[in-house]
Amino acid sequence: MSTSVATIKKEATNTLSYGILNPQTLDEAIRVAEIMSKSNLVPKDFQGSTGNILIAMQWGMELGMAPLQAMQNIAVINGRQSLWGDAVIAIARSAASCEWITETIEGEGENMVATCKAKRKGQPEEVRTFSVDDAKQAGLWGKVGPWKTSPKRMLQLRARGFAIRDVFADSLRGMAVAEEQQDIAAMNREIDVTPRAQQKQQAAITEEKTLPAYPQEEFDKNFPKWEAMIRSEKNDAQTIIDKVSTKGTLSDEQVAQIRAVEAGDE
Repeated sequence: MSTSVATIKKEATNTLSYGILNPQTLDEAIRVAEIMSKSNLVPKDFQGSTGNILIAMQWGMELGMAPLQAMQNIAVINGRQSLWGDAVIAIARSAASCEWITETIEGEGENMVATCKAKRKGQPEEVRTFSVDDAKQAGLWGKVGPWKTSPKRMLQLRARGFAIRDVFADSLRGMAVAEEQQDIAAMNREIDVTPRAQQKQQAAITEEKTLPAYPQEEFDKNFPKWEAMIRSEKNDAQTIIDKVSTKGTLSDEQVAQIRAVEAGDE
């Protein structure tokens, strides 16, 4: 029985690199995954997890990406493997069925509308838009993070995701768009699903153990260190918030500032 990794579509093989980390058999793939799992140069979701890396490598090969490309372009969000927006459009444009994909943003301020036009060979052009009004309706507009710091980019990515997932679903093979999954994950975190009795118990405990406000001077002094830890993926925002909260009560603004570092990462 052959131990070859699942067959890669012909056009995909042309995109694979000629580096040393290109496995041809299952045994080679496992060995490569083991090596990559021990590296701090791969995203934290893959560090120490040979299984996750192996699955991501297989997904990448089916999409036409070499192993290292897969590590950088596939994200695990809410337990679902997703593709970052730049990889989504790259895969679609490299498909033999693609004639064109164009993106524009019109208007200013709260009148902005992002448009993505995509066309497959032999089919009519498809157009998808995402406006500020759409973002408001979805509860995204003005949220701390990339929707506040890079609103044009986020509108563009939403229109792109809708168009490419509809027109080139076969090329994406069912993969979700990472930026959309991040928004969904953020909204899910805001929904309190704790049972009412547990809420009362937690409230009582909190009232008894409320700490003094965390000093702003101390916060400003330590924030660069926390920011570096989040950006290097040594810790996530929630872990830092939990640790700091044992020393003092963080204000809503301080918590939002810490979370903004993680939300703004791509």
